[in-house]
Amino acid sequence: MFPIFWILLILCGVNSEEIDSSGYLAYCPCMGRFGNQADHFLGGLAFSQALNRTLILPPWVEYRKGEIRSIQVPYDKYFKVEKLLEYHRVILMHDFMEHIAPQIWPPEKRISFCYLERQSLNKENTKKDCYAKDGNPFGPFWDTYNIDFVKSEFFGPLHFDVHHSDVAAKWSQKYPSSNWPVLAFTGAPASFPVQMENRKLQKYVVWSDEIQEKAKKFIKENLPKGAFIGIHLRNGIDWVRACEHTKTSQHLFASPQCLGYNNEKGDLYQELCLQTKEIVVKQLKRLIKKVKEINKSNEIKSIFVASDSNHHIGDINAALGRMGVSAHKLDEDNPHVDLAILGTANYFIGNCVSSFSAFVKRERDVKGFPSYFWAFPKERSHRYENKHDEL
Repeated sequence: MFPIFWILLILCGVNSEEIDSSGYLAYCPCMGRFGNQADHFLGGLAFSQALNRTLILPPWVEYRKGEIRSIQVPYDKYFKVEKLLEYHRVILMHDFMEHIAPQIWPPEKRISFCYLERQSLNKENTKKDCYAKDGNPFGPFWDTYNIDFVKSEFFGPLHFDVHHSDVAAKWSQKYPSSNWPVLAFTGAPASFPVQMENRKLQKYVVWSDEIQEKAKKFIKENLPKGAFIGIHLRNGIDWVRACEHTKTSQHLFASPQCLGYNNEKGDLYQELCLQTKEIVVKQLKRLIKKVKEINKSNEIKSIFVASDSNHHIGDINAALGRMGVSAHKLDEDNPHVDLAILGTANYFIGNCVSSFSAFVKRERDVKGFPSYFWAFPKERSHRYENKHDEL
């Protein structure tokens, strides 16, 4: 029987073909920067597909110098929406709020979802609530679309792992779309790092024409003709501090991508997270020589470097100049163009612990391109020159 909710919409003159009767799912990508948000996005995409709800594409949350509040950048600024439609139904958040929300999600019906109650930043607020807009980026995110919540819904003990349980059916039973047309989560309905089963969804995350053109233009105008290695270096002060946790952790950030989700490929160690310039140079030399041995017709001619701090351009040029290889980077920081260039490189060496590197690795995996990690696998002796099976 057709739910009375949707019958009323039709009687009110709403075009039923434009509204998904299976409902919608929204969330704030409020943890971390781009790499973390991208991990969460794949999980949110899988979750919405399992619940058979249209995913309201959240904008990317960015933090810019001089800005007190986060900036929300529409999904299609960086990626193609139409590619996602090959996997599941999606709609840009701006389009949903303008065309769909007034009909099925009016202000008085907007309820925020969280697993358990959160504490408010204002100690005077003591009621049980998600406080979905407390703090940055939470407040700025929802404010961008003029969204306020009238109350909260605590969904625990339900969870988001749709691959190893029947939880999707339980979500549909407890929150049918006829009564709950929109599920709006205070955070991403996904795990971090991305579940192994969701990594393959990277094939649907395709760079926009604008980003692709910028990447191609840089390669054409700046890199010598021939093959090139793309590398990612994390060495900013915040990363140095984060890597101190390798001493007491089994996993850190995206480390399962090389160590395995159950550490079946090894344990966490300092060099995996933070590499010295000596490790970088030696591993580059090894790869360049290996490529020359097996593919003399397409030798390595350049290195493209993406980094959050020190690109080591001078060190790399000094070390590899005699081999006829030069190092390059973007003139102005643009992490998305960095990622697009790294994704097209003939070879890639990334940081196993970094979710930024993980984005590149997933993209290259679905394309069938070779990728490696710094200082992995771990050397058995103290001499880094010893054999390195991966390269």
